[in-house]
Amino acid sequence: MSLDLLVDLVHLGSMDDWQERNTAAFDGLFGGSGGRYAGRAKDEFALKVRGAKSDSGVPFSAYIHPSNPKSGSYSGLSFVLFPVPDGPCLVALVVGTGGLAPDHTILGRPGHARKAQAICGWLGKQYGKGRMATWAKQDPTRTDIPVPKEVCLEMAEYKSVFGRYGNEIYALYRPSEDRAATRVALAAFLDFLLDERGYKPMAGALKSAKEIAAGWADALMPSVEAGDVGALLERRLFVVVQGPPGTGKTRLATGLLAGAYGGFGQSIQFHPNTTYENFIGGLAPAMGSGEVGLQFAPAPGFLMAAAARALAEPSRKFLLHIDEINRADLGKILGEAVFLLEPGVERSISLPYDFGAPFHKTFSLPPNLHILGTMNSADRSIAIVDVAVRRRFAFVSMWPRMAVVQAHGCALMQEAFQKLTEIFVEHATDEAFALVPGHSYFLESDDAEARRALRVNLAPLLEEYLAQGYVGGFAEPIRGYLQWLRAL
Repeated sequence: MSLDLLVDLVHLGSMDDWQERNTAAFDGLFGGSGGRYAGRAKDEFALKVRGAKSDSGVPFSAYIHPSNPKSGSYSGLSFVLFPVPDGPCLVALVVGTGGLAPDHTILGRPGHARKAQAICGWLGKQYGKGRMATWAKQDPTRTDIPVPKEVCLEMAEYKSVFGRYGNEIYALYRPSEDRAATRVALAAFLDFLLDERGYKPMAGALKSAKEIAAGWADALMPSVEAGDVGALLERRLFVVVQGPPGTGKTRLATGLLAGAYGGFGQSIQFHPNTTYENFIGGLAPAMGSGEVGLQFAPAPGFLMAAAARALAEPSRKFLLHIDEINRADLGKILGEAVFLLEPGVERSISLPYDFGAPFHKTFSLPPNLHILGTMNSADRSIAIVDVAVRRRFAFVSMWPRMAVVQAHGCALMQEAFQKLTEIFVEHATDEAFALVPGHSYFLESDDAEARRALRVNLAPLLEEYLAQGYVGGFAEPIRGYLQWLRAL
């Protein structure tokens, strides 16, 4: 197989026949019956090999842009192996010391950094086995920022590599003795690099390539199930599910309430006019007796009422679901009650009025009261939840899921979802990435209904994004997508 020679090279543990072995491994990747990539893809790269006597004193082999000179420093994006004595080669993606060109467009695109981070995150989770196996830089173009000191200390066997090329390395994999893991890591890095040059693996390698891509894509937009959120509520009591519109946040919450909680709970919705009095409690108009008429009396808010119901049935879990939790100023609404949101800690606060049984003038939260907030990350008309509140809630992100579209949407919906998601993955900044429309916009099973839904549901959302400047950095790809929708 095409990767076998490369895996052997990584685990060689010496520099015997370094030039020859690298040439054979490089040639074996392209064309022929066993190559992973088409023969013409080889023209996109040049192999640069340096031994221990190189100018830098750090040997390497690099797949670089063919426009680079045959000697001296090179520039642009590269795939590099760094050999070290008595250990496997470090596998890395590196910006040449000569600068970003001719790959400045690729390296500066948000999607390139996003994918590199997802690949490293997935490889680390799959094959780290308790040790740091990967690292990726937030911005590959920042060659003024070195590999962090903590990473260098953890991977001390590559000290000389980091000392010379720590600023240029932006993604890396530290192989273990697991050669199968090394093979997957090499495939992931090379598939990514070749894809940026416009090439996919050949038919014989396409199945494994899709499996690898599906793995790191889940790290890019992790899937979240109701059971995961339910288990987190058991441990942390207070959870917020956040994500773009149409990812099923409210549906998940109401499903949990009806299922795992047996309907024992309540759903409420926050809005800009929600107050402390609405949520915790305060004075409210009440009819007086006799000639007094209208007067004000203490009235519990949603949280106090929920706590009283949970306290009345301590053997059952009570769920208070707060929809659109960030549409109100949560810090003001909670007031001193934020002190109570500490899982596993019994606390109480004094109230300004006597609210009657069961709390009177001292309020606390029973341990069987769970709070689940849902939050639309695309809503920019409101303030971000403040740090003090964030510390007290566990946050879970929900992302669009292709599997849901494949299960319920027609072929047109699947195509529309794939195209739009790829635009956001490739071009959106981290802030704008949270706006990618969810799978609920793509669930029509009939082609005619699909075309109508895309035009009347999805298109207005994207037009609003454009009008508000939310996707200013990649407005033209969005406009192109809208033109495609209108032509359906």
